[in-house]
Amino acid sequence: MSAPNDSFAFARIDLPGAGTHGWQVRLQRRRVKYAKYFGDRVYGSHQNAFLVAKEWRNLLLKKIKEGEKARICTRSSRNRSGVVGVSQVTVLTNGAEYRFWQATCSPSPGRRRCVKFSVMRYGDQVAFRLAVKAREKGIGS
Repeated sequence: MSAPNDSFAFARIDLPGAGTHGWQVRLQRRRVKYAKYFGDRVYGSHQNAFLVAKEWRNLLLKKIKEGEKARICTRSSRNRSGVVGVSQVTVLTNGAEYRFWQATCSPSPGRRRCVKFSVMRYGDQVAFRLAVKAREKGIGS
């Protein structure tokens, strides 16, 4: 039997020689792997096993999504600017080094916007303040 339409992250496992029949749910987010097997025998039928597996997958996706929201709202330990979404960037071009303060935001899921302010042009403090303002505005909104 193949998985019903809502089969994201599902694999059907049927190994008659080993007496193994069930659904495998596998996901990976940010290099973390999640997997769980739901056997037909344990849940009474392949339909019941699929429904339990689907419920587990949906709860896992919800938990992951909530964790990603929390991650976005907190400052990383790697953040040296003290402002979420503002970082110092150095670009090497033809042997010359250029420093910028960069503001980054995600205006909608799957989209990322950033703007850089040159330290050479504005000076370090002004470039930083411009990046902070851009971040607060949502990058020029």
